[in-house]
Amino acid sequence: MSITSDLIRGHTETIILAQLMIKDSYGYEINKAVRETTNGDYELKEATLYSAFRRLEDQGMISSYWGDQDSGARRRYYTITIDGKRTYERNIEDWHTAQVMINALITIGGKEHE
Repeated sequence: MSITSDLIRGHTETIILAQLMIKDSYGYEINKAVRETTNGDYELKEATLYSAFRRLEDQGMISSYWGDQDSGARRRYYTITIDGKRTYERNIEDWHTAQVMINALITIGGKEHE
């Protein structure tokens, strides 16, 4: 199944928040999780990922800190805030509502057009 990047792109911030609901993480690790979850079918562009981090941090949805440099390269980790968790939950509710609406709009006589 081919899903266009345009369809997913509008959900970049929710995808990041979902990863941070699991654990604190850094850019490369989040992108790796996205690739693995989609079996390599989708990958966030680095510029898109870091722009989203900045927006989310500016909005108070995430915060960042520098990781322990004893483990190799010094990495900037991101953690989800209480507001970020609330936003994630609301975005998931909105996604489910949109799914129902889109399914209703693209079906003909109760079944998808083939």
